[in-house]
Amino acid sequence: MKLECVLPTHFEDQINEAIAFLKPYTQRAYLVGGSVRDLCLDEPLHDLDIEVYDMDPKAFETLMKRVGAVGVGKSFFVYKWGDIDFALPRVERKSGMGHRAFEVEVCQDEKEASKRRDFTINAMMRNIFTGELLDFWGGKEAIARKHLAIIDEKSFREDSLRVLRAVQFSARLGFKIESQSVEVMRSIDLSDLTRPRILWEFEKLFRAPCLHYGLFYMYELHLFEKCFTCNVENRFFEIARELLRYKQNFEEALRPYYFVYIVANRLKQEPLRWLKQLEAPNHYLQTFKHQPFFEGEINDEMLLHVSLEMPIKLWLGHYRQGMKARAQMLGIWDEIFTGNVSVQEVIADGFEKEAIRHELKRRRIEKIKQQCEA
Repeated sequence: MKLECVLPTHFEDQINEAIAFLKPYTQRAYLVGGSVRDLCLDEPLHDLDIEVYDMDPKAFETLMKRVGAVGVGKSFFVYKWGDIDFALPRVERKSGMGHRAFEVEVCQDEKEASKRRDFTINAMMRNIFTGELLDFWGGKEAIARKHLAIIDEKSFREDSLRVLRAVQFSARLGFKIESQSVEVMRSIDLSDLTRPRILWEFEKLFRAPCLHYGLFYMYELHLFEKCFTCNVENRFFEIARELLRYKQNFEEALRPYYFVYIVANRLKQEPLRWLKQLEAPNHYLQTFKHQPFFEGEINDEMLLHVSLEMPIKLWLGHYRQGMKARAQMLGIWDEIFTGNVSVQEVIADGFEKEAIRHELKRRRIEKIKQQCEA
């Protein structure tokens, strides 16, 4: 079966060059992984992966150096040339703890090499010389059905990161995870994953267009409990409804933070505790330093109190309907509330050091009361 497709010009040019320098050595070089999946889905391509058969590691290394490719994963036989990663086909065996602890060896059988992939949709291969599509595991059918399915349970279990990738793919593509695959994933321990890696995978998830799929599988796979050590059983649908109902109001610059803010506050947890537990980068800790949460309706007085610490555009609770318009009307969307009380005025009245800050805040709170009573 052939996979007819039109590649963007810059990719087409690079593929043609690759064909020219690989042709003397092999007729078996394949686009693999996400690039073939995205071609089938008519999704934009960001980079390409090519597996090169019929070459031993030494000859492959020599050729890659000759064309100016840079080794980016030599223990995995991977070289980057332009927008393309070239690699030798391989099989992997778990050799220790962590999702990177694998021994690899070159494999010249396409079906066996493709078996190491995580899901059927990511295991298709397109020959760059002929356009022939190799689909040993039913990837095309899975795409048509919008399903994610594990290829090989044993190899899948060896890399626990794949559980988070499944949730991410589901949310990104709008695919359901096949029920037997869900059962396998639910039983996989994630304790070998580093905390920062978990946070990074969730960041990608929360930018996905079909977030409702991701939230559902987070619940089904007990990821709230495994990754955030909290039980969402009684409040999951409330949390999901809030995230989905208001996501169109999220400010793009703050998008990674809303999930932690909403979930932590709905569960009455301390967001900073979670973030420290996940070894979050400093920008998370700084963002969450002053982030009040209010149950129920938020009136103008509450908004003005929040704006004593930050402009409302930096407060993660601003996503509710009409909140931005109200903050703009009050003049506190882009600026903090001053009540026209200045630092100089407080200093002139004899306050010093730490007392300046306290008195400044007291006077501005008094101005809020007067403004709301007027």
